[in-house]
Formats: sequence, structure tokens, C-alpha cells
Amino acid sequence: MAESPQEHPLVLARTGSVARIRLDRPALHNAFDAGLIAALTAALEAIGADPGVRAVVLEGSGASFSAGADLNWMRGMARASEAENRDDALALARLMRTLDELPKPTVARVHGAAFGGGVGLVACCDIAIGVPEAKFGLTESRLGLLPAVISPYVIAAIGARQARRWFATAEIFDASTALQIGLLHQVVPADQLDEAVERQLALLLKAGPVAAATAKQLVSRVAAQTDRAAMEADNAALIAGLRVSAEGQEGLSAFLDKRPPAWTTKE
Repeated sequence: MAESPQEHPLVLARTGSVARIRLDRPALHNAFDAGLIAALTAALEAIGADPGVRAVVLEGSGASFSAGADLNWMRGMARASEAENRDDALALARLMRTLDELPKPTVARVHGAAFGGGVGLVACCDIAIGVPEAKFGLTESRLGLLPAVISPYVIAAIGARQARRWFATAEIFDASTALQIGLLHQVVPADQLDEAVERQLALLLKAGPVAAATAKQLVSRVAAQTDRAAMEADNAALIAGLRVSAEGQEGLSAFLDKRPPAWTTKE
């Protein structure tokens, strides 16, 4: 298994026509920062252009799949301007869109917790398989924010009615619920996770390469999405505005100070 340099936030490997991307910040639960977002976007773009790759597995190192935003990254963005937050949000939007539109079938191997942007990654993959112990959460509203950038992909995965609940409450849910609402396709015991992933890969590799690679394009066309560029700009503007708003600043400050936000203590 060929590994990338130690300071790189990803481990990249190739077995035959299957590429594996492992988020590799285990001490930080594979949390997002600008470096990981850029590295993962670049890795996906390279894989998408590689005619030798027929399927991709996305996974995480350590205890978690991905815990969402990195604490230090959030601290920096809380101090940044609205324009800087918009640019930052657009970089995340590019990552999610690259994964969602990757011209290769993708499998999320969800061995642990996925929160915030981690849920976005799971939703963007074509197939998602998890273990019973995995936990999920769209926890942004606790900070006075919303999962705006990842919302198109999460809503496509779980539906609008489910999204209304989980976006608003920030409630943590388990793998059986993720399966029920459509975020996961399959839940298997941890000792059977690799076997389940390999089974899906075998099916994908048995399919016609063009058919397997373009299946998502067919689904997207049939679903008749509206102008994505405008949608991404609107969503980036929304999250940027929320981050610099009074509620967003209070939520971020409370999180960083490890105290309840003001709106939870009001009568």
C-alpha cells in the first residue's frame, strides 16, 4: 500500500483499477481544514482524469470517518471577513461537487463517526456502507450556522422532510437511522465492513466501465437539478453571512469557549 508523505492529510493507494483515498488526520478525527479540502479536491480531480481507475473508496484513519470542521480552522474563520468566509465556503463547495460529479463510482467506507462536512462526503458518494457503531450529525445549528454548502447533497440523499429535522435540531443519530433515511445503503458489523465494500467493488467492476462511471450523470439529469453555480454562490453567501452574524459569532465563541450559547440559556 503506497502511502503519501507523513505531513499530507491523505493516504492514497491503488489496487488494480480501484483507488483508495484515506483521510489521514486521526488525532483530529479527520477534521476538515483548508489543507485537507485542497488536497482531497486535487486527489479526486487526478483520479477522475485517470483512465485506469474504475472505482474509488473513501475512508478515514483512526476512530472517526470525519468529524467535520477542524477547531483551529473554525477559530480562524470566525475572525475572518465575510468575503474570506465566502471564498472558504466556495472551496468546500468545489470539493463536494468534485466528489459528487466524479466520473468514477465511489464507495464511502464509514467505520466511525461522521459529522458536518463528513456527512457531506458520505452523501456525495454513490454507495455508502457503515458499521452499527457509527454516529452521524449535522450539528451546525448548535453554532448558529447551517450545513449550507453540503445541503444539496445531503438533501438529495435523505430527502427534504428528513433534512428539515436534522438541520434544525443538530441531533446525533445512529447508523440504523442513517440507513432508514437513506444516508447509508448498508450497515454491517465492523468485522464484515471490508467484505461488504469489496462485494460492492466487485459488482462495480463487473459492470461496463462507461455505464458504471456515468450512472450518476443519468440520475442527475433525470433529477433535473437547477443552476448549480448559482445555488453554490447562494449557499456560500448564506454560510458566510451566518458565520459573521451576531448569532454565528456567539455560537462559534460559545463552542470555542466550551460554554452553552446565549440562546440556550434564555427563558
